[in-house]
Amino acid sequence: MATHNDFNGVYFTLQSLRLYHDLTNTELIVVDNFGCDATKHYVESINARYILFTEVVGSTIPKGRLFLEAEGDAVLCCDSHVLFAPGSIARLRAYYRDHPDCIDFLQGPIVFDDLTTIRTHLEMKWNAQQWGVWQTDPRGLDPEGDPFEIPAQGLGAFSCRRAVWPGFNPRFHGFGGGEGYIHEKIRRAGGRCLCLPWLRWVHRFDRPAGIPYRRMQEDYLRNHVIGHAELGLDLTPMLTHFSARRDPEWVKAIVTKALRDDVGASLAIDFPG
Repeated sequence: MATHNDFNGVYFTLQSLRLYHDLTNTELIVVDNFGCDATKHYVESINARYILFTEVVGSTIPKGRLFLEAEGDAVLCCDSHVLFAPGSIARLRAYYRDHPDCIDFLQGPIVFDDLTTIRTHLEMKWNAQQWGVWQTDPRGLDPEGDPFEIPAQGLGAFSCRRAVWPGFNPRFHGFGGGEGYIHEKIRRAGGRCLCLPWLRWVHRFDRPAGIPYRRMQEDYLRNHVIGHAELGLDLTPMLTHFSARRDPEWVKAIVTKALRDDVGASLAIDFPG
């Protein structure tokens, strides 16, 4: 997992894994994107690996660091405040044993706090200044159902083999940019993005004490501009969406700077308005 100033999340996620799941021949790795002595002490006290990584602060690059550090053939990456359904880790291990050459990107339904509401995937469209809207495919309602392809899913929990990990754009920083982007890279490399109905996970969204990291819309827009440009995706829907909700000059300045400074390109864009 990657974490940013979230000792409680690290503690309860790791302890739940250790108490309730089969971790035979599994290494636990925590990439600390903040630098918390309490987190370091706890992680090392349970013989897990602690890696301090603060060179780039954000929600994507630290997760990518896990794939460079891991020694196992497959990696399951999660946020530091995610709990997995009973039996899900054992079934994931079995899935990889049955598919040793898997080139797919594996995810599962997110389960909300009522433990009833689930969302199986993201529909890749812009809404409320976010790329991707959670949806529920009926095929994912039965935890014994077969895997099926999805456009994308939130990156609170995901898995793939290290050999096929395509990596995040190194220019990403701050919040966002990964959803949809990493899924498209997997597909372009020949893999599929699958929902495994039994790989269910709960994500703590509530932060009564506040979010401990910078979550700026500027970073989110910038990262998606960089990702869209890398993949050759049309920027128009994104620009239209943001320009209708924010100062168009603000949007233009961020997009222009991202293309010039981070992509190294000057694209002819007709900005809305």
